Amino acid sequence: MSERVVVAMSGGVDSSVAAALLVEQGFDVIGVTLRLVGDSSRCCSLDDAEDARRVAERLGIRFYVGRLQRRLPARGDGAVRRRLSRGPHADSLRRLQSALQVPPSAGALARTRRRGGGDGHYARIERDPASGALALLRGSDPRKDQSYFLFDLRPEQLAQIRFPVGALAKHEVRERARALGLATADKPESQELCFVPDGNTAAAVERLRPVARRARAKSSTKRAASSGRHAGIHRFTVGQRRGLAIALGERVYVKAIDATHNA
Repeated sequence: MSERVVVAMSGGVDSSVAAALLVEQGFDVIGVTLRLVGDSSRCCSLDDAEDARRVAERLGIRFYVGRLQRRLPARGDGAVRRRLSRGPHADSLRRLQSALQVPPSAGALARTRRRGGGDGHYARIERDPASGALALLRGSDPRKDQSYFLFDLRPEQLAQIRFPVGALAKHEVRERARALGLATADKPESQELCFVPDGNTAAAVERLRPVARRARAKSSTKRAASSGRHAGIHRFTVGQRRGLAIALGERVYVKAIDATHNA
């Protein structure tokens, strides 16, 4: 009997090709789409589920849709508010997803199931030949790498999940999809946070942490103690260049966030 793998299918090209590659490798593949309902979510929609179903039909695999009700709590839980007060962080998103009652996409299946799973994330898993330990590596395409958001997957979880497209570049994924006649081959990319229906992440944070709306503070550079004002640290992340609302005649980046002083 072939090893069974459950593939998280978003209705996009990456997870479609991930499912196709696993079929080619001889796995017993089952496609699953988690559809969010409520608050007009911009992804995981009925159309996305239908695209995933069409791909599953083309591949000849079983396919299921799970409906998830999305409810935004009035304030969110204390852990979310405390984490957000210290600035953006991957763990903030995990806790935000929890507060919004939305399971994370990448490892959601890996965290909850015992059998193998796969999805279309651009990351790789390798086993050290000497120690036998599993390691999570960046995807081969540096422009699409998503390993940074999977950093907390434990070794036993890595052993249960596969990232079939992690060794491919985006254009190669689309080429494979076209060659296989998949309906999602030329579907535009969607990189929004599916639990933020209007795409306004700052507003979502402010609904969970109303005090953020009143946060007006100074920003500084090496040149000056104050170089401008901003609307709250929840709107920035380390490494950010665009949207800083200051003009110094050269490119500047967010080097650090001081949550204590909202700077």
